[in-house]
Formats: sequence, C-alpha cells, structure tokens
Amino acid sequence: MFGLGVMQILLLGVLFVTVRTFSLPCHDEEQLEERALKRHKIQRSEHTDGVREETPLKCPVEIYAGLGKSLKDRSISPWRIVYETKEGRFPETIAVAQCLCGGCILIKSDDNKPWEDHTYNSVTVNQSKRFLRKELCEDGKRYRLHPYSEDVAVGCTCSTHLI
Repeated sequence: MFGLGVMQILLLGVLFVTVRTFSLPCHDEEQLEERALKRHKIQRSEHTDGVREETPLKCPVEIYAGLGKSLKDRSISPWRIVYETKEGRFPETIAVAQCLCGGCILIKSDDNKPWEDHTYNSVTVNQSKRFLRKELCEDGKRYRLHPYSEDVAVGCTCSTHLI
C-alpha cells in the first residue's frame, strides 16, 4: 500500500513537470515580433502585387487573352491579391486572393472572343496556414504567442454550380 502511494506521487510529479514544460512563455510586447520570426519561424508577408484599398471587383473579360505573365491573370477564374490585417496576429498583414469574376471566362469557338459564363462559378482555393495569436499573460503586462491554423484563400478556380 505504501509503495503504491509513492508511485502515485511520483507519477503526479512527472505530469506536473510535463505540463509546466509545455506552457507557453510570456514576453514583453517589443519582443513578440522577434520571437514570432525567430523561434516560431513565422514569415512576414512579402507580396508586392496586391492592393490595399477597397477597389471594386471587375471581371477582366475585355482584356483577357491569356497573355498575362502571372497565373492569377491567365486563369479562366482570375483573382487579385489583397492585404488583410488582423491585430494581434503574427504576421499581422497577409496576402489573400479575391476572385474577380462570379462566373468563369470562356472563349467562344466561332470568333475567339472571351466571355464570362455564369453556368460556372469562380471559387477560392484555400490553404491552411500557421499563425501566432498574441494573448495577454496572467500578469496583465506581457504576452504569449499561441500557435493556430487558419484557412487562407491563395487563388481561384473554376467550378460547376452546386446542384
């Protein structure tokens, strides 16, 4: 009986140490970005071809000829890159794809003219990405970085409508 009690105490001690080891450390606010970039290997968004302002979406049928250099411009479901900012997320600003057309751009076989066909629809292609969320520590002064995953639109594709 005595041996069993000691064993239980040792097991609880190991569990306590394990839980304490895996708790997320707290950092001063000025250290957060450095920790996110170094320790957690979170990268800054490096896209340069995006828009920040709320410009209206317009399906580029009249200029579509498949001659654009970028895949987002040559697709039958073209998209643009916009920047989305969420305070407390690392990185705070990320590039997100936005579909430009409701339908898909097809080419008429009789005159080679592009047109938007609404029997199909443009839908985003999403990818799960890893981010860090800034959370206030118990001391009310420092923060910890909590990892989480979020789906991010990275492009668009043409799809049939759901029936």
